[in-house]
Amino acid sequence: MSQVIGRTSLAFSRTWHVLNVAADGRSLGRLATAIAVTLMGKHKPVYDPSNDCGDYVVAIGCNELKLTGNKRYKKMYYKHTTRPGTGFKQIVMDKLIKKFGAGEVLKRAVSGMLPKNRLRDVRLARLRVFEGQDHPYKKNIVVMEAQSNRRGPNGPKYGPPVKDTKKKQSKEPAAAPPAEGAPAAIAT
Repeated sequence: MSQVIGRTSLAFSRTWHVLNVAADGRSLGRLATAIAVTLMGKHKPVYDPSNDCGDYVVAIGCNELKLTGNKRYKKMYYKHTTRPGTGFKQIVMDKLIKKFGAGEVLKRAVSGMLPKNRLRDVRLARLRVFEGQDHPYKKNIVVMEAQSNRRGPNGPKYGPPVKDTKKKQSKEPAAAPPAEGAPAAIAT
């Protein structure tokens, strides 16, 4: 049996993934699952639960986050300040989006899907969320996420782009007949 493992340094290197939330057809929970898998490094062959080998994820276009049902107005987020009696705080998702933006909702969903251990905050720190399409990490981006893992009109397009086999006809306008009294064009 061979003792050579291979080039594992490439597998441990961190790459930057960009995920366009506005163009993706998946809802909040499905996006959060995909982001959590990438942050943990489960997509790599060297994954181990005790190792932090995940990648960076830049989520852009969070202002167009897709929610199903009536969650925007009915889902509650809870916290406790540890103060007895008055420390229990709750906020509706709609108010949370207005106060902090939809990126905070995405971060909380991803946080709930990460393992509850000492690596959780470290992994969550590699998630960068932006409301618009602009972000300062354009030089770091190596991998572009596909729109979805499903086939169909919203799924990824595999293979080379399909070329149009029809011959393109020139669409030059036909020469207008000369107006009355104007000299005719002389062919040379």
